[in-house]
Amino acid sequence: MSTLLGVRLERAGSSALTVGIVGTAYFLGLVLGSTRAGLLVARVGHIRAFAAFVSLFSASTISYALYRDPFFWASLRLIDGICVAGVYVCLESWLNERAEGGSRGTVLASYMIALYLGQAAGQFLLNISDAKPSLPFIAASILVSLSAVPVALTRINAPTLPSSETMSMRALYAISPLGVIGAALTGAMLGAFYSLGAVYARRLGMDLSSVALFMSTVIFGGVALQWPLGILSDRFDRRRVIVVAFAGTLAAGLAAALTTEPGLPLLAFGALFGGLSFGLYPLCVAHANDHLLPGQRVAASGGLVLTYSVGAAIGPLLAALLMTVTGTAGLFLFVSVCAGAALLFGLWRQTRTAPVPADQQQTYQILPRTTPVSAALDPLASVDPEEAR
Repeated sequence: MSTLLGVRLERAGSSALTVGIVGTAYFLGLVLGSTRAGLLVARVGHIRAFAAFVSLFSASTISYALYRDPFFWASLRLIDGICVAGVYVCLESWLNERAEGGSRGTVLASYMIALYLGQAAGQFLLNISDAKPSLPFIAASILVSLSAVPVALTRINAPTLPSSETMSMRALYAISPLGVIGAALTGAMLGAFYSLGAVYARRLGMDLSSVALFMSTVIFGGVALQWPLGILSDRFDRRRVIVVAFAGTLAAGLAAALTTEPGLPLLAFGALFGGLSFGLYPLCVAHANDHLLPGQRVAASGGLVLTYSVGAAIGPLLAALLMTVTGTAGLFLFVSVCAGAALLFGLWRQTRTAPVPADQQQTYQILPRTTPVSAALDPLASVDPEEAR
């Protein structure tokens, strides 16, 4: 939907700033939904709440085809964000309840695979636009509606909602400055990319199938490099791995900004950007966990999810402003600015404190950037590092 809306708004002549506002509305809804959806779930139960969120999401999805106006679409996008957050809260609390201690890692990995495959495969629904302009919205609405069927028919008892307590930003920053700043800037980069990546691709001259390929390549790149980065961060000073990842993101962003036409080089730069930037959030969480007591990890991880989401809400607006000034390259110039700022901050933090010894570091775990409830899915969130090893 982010890609589709970006393509449609760009084709209609909307400015990058307008597209950025629509993108920000979605991530703002995600923040609001993440903090408030639990109240509805606790009141009416998971199945009814899930059905309500999905029904509203399906209705908003098909409503885009009724009237094309950026501010109307921004309102729908805000609703989308709230509904998606509600869906995530239901699913993640359910997964957390059903997962046994020994299978928690497998459940989390399966959940992440489903998320990434869904995001990547969904990009290719753009290709059905030529048959009828409203068809992608109709197809998306159908898919959203069908997702309610297995939940509505389930006979499994609904779980109790886990605590989504978060730390204050001041306390979290005091414990892990690099974790907080890294999560916020990563959110800004990825929020900007998801909202404006299609506009960037279209303005380079890509057709719809090429836009879908470009967006999915970035997502698949994010899947490919997360485990290698995690292995490196478990063996070496994690701050250095984070700094190297931000340096690589900076290089990939600059390379993409200097690329003026579609082709294999741009796909390679996109895959590198995705591979490094998608791995940054779990690296920041793991780095923060290195300095936390076991009982603090769920709350801290929840706080980092919200930090990431706030960054993702701000990123599209700032990137759109830069695109307005500098043109198409502004998206990846913004990515480069964010990555460069995080790189300098990470280098500075290395001069201020000693590294955590490798044998005392918390084990790296790929984590979703969805809602604070997802923090409880981490199999090591409530386990002492020595016990985990």
